[in-house]
Amino acid sequence: MDVFVRRGDSLWYYSQLFKIPIRLIQDSNGTQANMLSIGQRVKIPGFTTVNYRIKQGDSLWSIATNRNLSLDALYLVNPSINPNALSIGQIIKVPLRITWRLVRGEQSYSYETLRDDIRRLSSVYPFIQTSSIGNSVLGRNISEVLIGKGNKRVHYNGAFHANEWITTPVIMTFINDYLLALTNMNTIRGVQMLPLYQQSTLSIVPMVNPDGVSLVLQGPPSTEPYRSNVIQWNRGSMDFSGWKANIRGIDLNDQFPAKWELEKARNPDKPGPRDYSGERPLTEPEAVGMADLTRRRDFSRVLAFHTQGQVIYWGFDNLEPPESEVMVNEFSRVSGYEPVQTIESYAGYKDWFIQDWRRPGFTVELGQGTNPLPLSQFQEIYQESLGIFLAGLYM
Repeated sequence: MDVFVRRGDSLWYYSQLFKIPIRLIQDSNGTQANMLSIGQRVKIPGFTTVNYRIKQGDSLWSIATNRNLSLDALYLVNPSINPNALSIGQIIKVPLRITWRLVRGEQSYSYETLRDDIRRLSSVYPFIQTSSIGNSVLGRNISEVLIGKGNKRVHYNGAFHANEWITTPVIMTFINDYLLALTNMNTIRGVQMLPLYQQSTLSIVPMVNPDGVSLVLQGPPSTEPYRSNVIQWNRGSMDFSGWKANIRGIDLNDQFPAKWELEKARNPDKPGPRDYSGERPLTEPEAVGMADLTRRRDFSRVLAFHTQGQVIYWGFDNLEPPESEVMVNEFSRVSGYEPVQTIESYAGYKDWFIQDWRRPGFTVELGQGTNPLPLSQFQEIYQESLGIFLAGLYM
């Protein structure tokens, strides 16, 4: 929601008027917040405006009172209004605090849905930053969402594997709940969100593999040779529910230079629905985008969300630091998931992160069953993972 600066206004005043932390207003307006000028447009996060048609007997005071608003809030969003000359049928803007989720996670959550939800969240919560880490093989944008500007640099990602797409709406629901708690000054499980926002920079890539997710949910693309190839690799079947790879039949979580040769030697030797490592590490644009992002952001920890098994893998080749065990035990406590230090698996994203940075990295296997997990598990999975999302920030 936009307001227009008047003589004597300040961000502190707007914070008090709308009951929004001043830090969120500052971050929503960037360098423009440093010095206000009369008539300047200022973004107030967590609010939108709705049109209201004046009726017989209305006054600005009655409209504000009926909506639990300050009268001045109406003046700020209607800078040219004359309160003594309201006319029946006149349209004015009325501030509306957002107290509900904009993200509807419990659905077949496509790339298009993700793109729309990120746009809506950015509009209502302009203190978040969104950017592209690159494009998929088919040119789909791979989005990153940044929340907070603190020194602790934390990263979450989902949908490395196509048929594990439920990780994306789980992550997006957490983003939405985090933003709601910040702007409404609520807690989540008793934890205050503003200190986490001030201490951390949370980087999230909700859908690493948009082409693969689209293949699983919507079927093969019209573009050749990709359409013919995926049908052939899927043995002529149009049921792609077992597909993990990207659109070129390469498993993106087997693409990282962390004992890649060992993974390559035991995996399929040609493209297909799952487990093909490619001809060399980091050939695929999706994996390259993740590697470049990780080098650029210099994360203190990373959590990659997969399905399924209700386990958390936290080690690689005994290179993980001692604090990894402390962290995974807390993740286990808040989720009920089992910590597993290592398995005979290589070339994954968290493996490479632990190997190259010697910092905590985790693969979190959400839910239980056969991929793709059914949406009937969504609420259970979200409640299990919520504690992990929070602990990743407060530890």
